[in-house]
Amino acid sequence: MNDAVLKGIGVLITRPEALATELIEAIEKKGGIAYCFPALKILPRESEVIDVEAANLPIADIAIFVSRNAVAKGLKHAQNAIICAIGPATAAAIRSTGRNVDTEPSEGFDSENLLKERSLQDIAGKQVRIIRGSEGREVLADTLRERGAIVNYLSVYEQTLPKVDEITLAKIETAWRDGRIHVVTAMSVQTLKNLPTLLPTWCRERLGSLTLVTPATRVIKEMQVRYPLSQPVLAAGTETSKIVDAIVTACKPDYKS
Repeated sequence: MNDAVLKGIGVLITRPEALATELIEAIEKKGGIAYCFPALKILPRESEVIDVEAANLPIADIAIFVSRNAVAKGLKHAQNAIICAIGPATAAAIRSTGRNVDTEPSEGFDSENLLKERSLQDIAGKQVRIIRGSEGREVLADTLRERGAIVNYLSVYEQTLPKVDEITLAKIETAWRDGRIHVVTAMSVQTLKNLPTLLPTWCRERLGSLTLVTPATRVIKEMQVRYPLSQPVLAAGTETSKIVDAIVTACKPDYKS
């Protein structure tokens, strides 16, 4: 395989800076150029505040982690509950601590696929604790409540809009104007929504011209609503290797979405 298969391809990486390193290195290893442009900032909440809020919740029978960001400060609050992870990256973060994951989607990596698992069907009367950020989709909690579960949230981090300095903005715009940026990655709908707010005006008006690579169908739908002529590419998973594979596929001369 050609190790420089992404030679000449510029990729705008929008993950929070602390989570972007692996993807940046993988792109550069294949000859691509990664432009780090975090469109989401993750701020852990104070441990003392989380501890108080967790102590006031009922003892959980089931603890669901909606992202790997939720694991660092939230895992201890799963206590002896059955542990569920929304996808492989979250499951890997849990296992890296030595804890077992009892339930994760057999396919996919979102709420809808997790809800298909057998252990989340007959849950009437069960206490479910969803460990997440300060905001998120309600489909998981709503569906579990419809099945008779008692659902509570425990927020362990906040998602905020990062501040971008003028030097970074100028660097991105110059590279984009020079035709050196071809692909943009986005892992979540919130990331995609934040981009127009953060980008320089010239770039914002041309966001739809870049090839979006994402592992989430919801992000693709949002992209097509905002930019009907865009041709986003769906990655097979959230793992770095699958994101890079999707970038490689999208950049092949004969590729059509």
